[in-house]
Amino acid sequence: MAERSFAAEVEQLRAAPGSVFHGEGILAVTKALLECGVGYVAGYQGSPISHLMDVLADAQPILQELGVHFEASASEATAAATLSASVMYPIRGAVTWKSTVGTNVASDALANLASGGVTGGALIIIGEDYGEGSSIMQERSHAFAMKSQVWLLDPRPNLPSIVQAVHDGFALSEASRTPVMLELRVRSCHLHGSFVTRPNLPPPYCLREALESPVRDTSRIVLPPASYLHEHEKIIDRWPAAVRFIEERGLNEFFSGDIEELGIIMLGGLYNNVQRALMSHDMADLFGQSRIPLYVMNVAYPLIDSELLRFCNGKKAVLVVEEGQPDYHEQAIHAVLGRAGVRTTIHGKDMLARAGEYTVVELKRGLAAFLARYRPAALAKPVSLGMPVRSADATAAATSLQPVAQPARLPVTSMAAAAAASAPMRLGAPELATVVPARPPGFCVGCPERPIFSAMTLVQEELGMHHISADIGCHLFAAMPPFHLGATTMGYGLGASSAAALNVAAGKRSIAMMGDGGFWHNGLASGIGNAVFNKADGVIVIVDNNYSAATGGQDLLSSRADNQNRSTQHPIESAVRGVGVQWVRTVDNTYDVNAMQSALKEALSTDFKGPKVVIAQSECMLNKQRRVKPQVAAAVQRGERVVKEKFGVDAAVCSGDHACMRISGCPSLTLKNSGDPLKPDPVAHVDEGCVACGHCGEVADAAVLCPSFYRVDWVRNPGRWEQRLDGWRRKVVGWLQARQDRSLRARALYAEVE
Repeated sequence: MAERSFAAEVEQLRAAPGSVFHGEGILAVTKALLECGVGYVAGYQGSPISHLMDVLADAQPILQELGVHFEASASEATAAATLSASVMYPIRGAVTWKSTVGTNVASDALANLASGGVTGGALIIIGEDYGEGSSIMQERSHAFAMKSQVWLLDPRPNLPSIVQAVHDGFALSEASRTPVMLELRVRSCHLHGSFVTRPNLPPPYCLREALESPVRDTSRIVLPPASYLHEHEKIIDRWPAAVRFIEERGLNEFFSGDIEELGIIMLGGLYNNVQRALMSHDMADLFGQSRIPLYVMNVAYPLIDSELLRFCNGKKAVLVVEEGQPDYHEQAIHAVLGRAGVRTTIHGKDMLARAGEYTVVELKRGLAAFLARYRPAALAKPVSLGMPVRSADATAAATSLQPVAQPARLPVTSMAAAAAASAPMRLGAPELATVVPARPPGFCVGCPERPIFSAMTLVQEELGMHHISADIGCHLFAAMPPFHLGATTMGYGLGASSAAALNVAAGKRSIAMMGDGGFWHNGLASGIGNAVFNKADGVIVIVDNNYSAATGGQDLLSSRADNQNRSTQHPIESAVRGVGVQWVRTVDNTYDVNAMQSALKEALSTDFKGPKVVIAQSECMLNKQRRVKPQVAAAVQRGERVVKEKFGVDAAVCSGDHACMRISGCPSLTLKNSGDPLKPDPVAHVDEGCVACGHCGEVADAAVLCPSFYRVDWVRNPGRWEQRLDGWRRKVVGWLQARQDRSLRARALYAEVE
């Protein structure tokens, strides 16, 4: 079960050639893949490209009609290795994953793929998760492209440019026999727009033909002496071929302006933000026409020396807009101009932030510094805008491929709103800390992982603090309040590996966390197998919530649901026993805090020597709600009796200690006035967001806190007897409430007299 269904949207993939396609960026990429005659697609989910995997899964009937094979890969390395089908055979293949973490995982396969080269077009669609909306460490994929000599596309953020980049990516790959990366930033994945469609093409050479007529060329296999020759081939043959293709097809774009002595060089993915920053200085209009000439590099690597020289020649100064470090482009441009003797002054990180996302606010500041130095009068000069142009020698070739690219039409909006929407939470604004409360990430309401850490907190109160190696996934939120659990996180499925160095005799054992997604991605071999092999004595907690929940709720090998396209229901316990783990405890209801606490305590205190695995199972609440709510709504509509549990706190019993919140942290637990003038402190309260997981009451019971939690059964479509019983109960409760109100008023009057 994925985060959302694209079953309705994928029907647009059948759009007739020449029609206008409207939709999300991810959907447009899928349509472009089909237009290119792709033979196979694979990938591993993760923001911001999770929806691409979901779209492909929902589009299975269309893919099968065209003869396109699709697989959800076990990891990014699996996906990258899948492209080996394009090494010997003229089959176009595409893979996708989240970068840079996914590219780290896939780097071995990518290096080998780039070394031997490809015959069919090989396209790697990477979700560049960089910036303040990211969930990972801040790095860029550019280094991988340079290291392995893989070409990197970074198209302007509009659907025609993105779709054309898919077409260009395959053609560039085949022209240079090199894999090509297509970088899609978060906004590019989810923006909406339109483009004119082309026909869907079945693969001209299919996988069945490859199996029936195998080809073998030892010069493509990465073994000495061929591997020594591959380096020379990449530099001497494939690189010049790529440069020629990029020049002839005009993949990079030039936009003219009346302030000809200045210029801006940018990556295509930053184009929209640069245009909005220019607008704020009256340097561009709503349609993207700029007064300052622009060189937009839709190809981030390799750089095209001739285009850089043509753009910079005769200009006084050029601003290079390149996020993050190292400043690859700025350094390379300095080298290109220096070798050619071009004396244009190059600015970049000296006027823009050295690190971090280039939001509109940051670009506006950098552009102001650039203009103030070289053309201060231009800030107030009436707008005189140039038209976009492509290189003269590229026009003929480009015309046969697509219309001349026009600047993206920007929606009419105030620059103040745009700046506010993209303004970063700066460390340099400490005054916000006194106004805006901290909002650390946390578990969803009813998350089955919260009681695991409540139990762990209670166990540590009894046995003392333990070293906890965390892992990538929802469970990493335990590092935040109120739990404060977890010392390190090294990568997806590497929780157990992160505790490997602590496999020494001591008075306490280490605890390592791992999710079911990380377990199947990497953790079974690198974590569990490694612990068995090295006779580790620590505790490994595997959080099994039925799905790869953190990436959008996709099914896994251990998912309990039936999946017509995948093999599921393979228990994690069987897998860990299969690699040699002897001590395993499975808690099939994590909301039972006492059972969870007991299992953890036993693992930490048992005399057994060797890895101890605790498997904590309960279904992800978000996916459960997505699954159950439509069923409940349909049952109510049919007039069936439906019971829904609701939890609450008795204000008269609650002591106001609030330990339930400190050990639970559920967002649906809040505070309210007690209603009793003799009890001035606020009491706990369960709001309407509660999904009735029962965790707060379980925590209260496990911690021996208080009996103030209660459960109510809300019955819809009740029977006659239930309706009559409800009437009697209301009368009794009403009488008791009236008596309590009289008592409270009397106590209040007595307090006033005193």
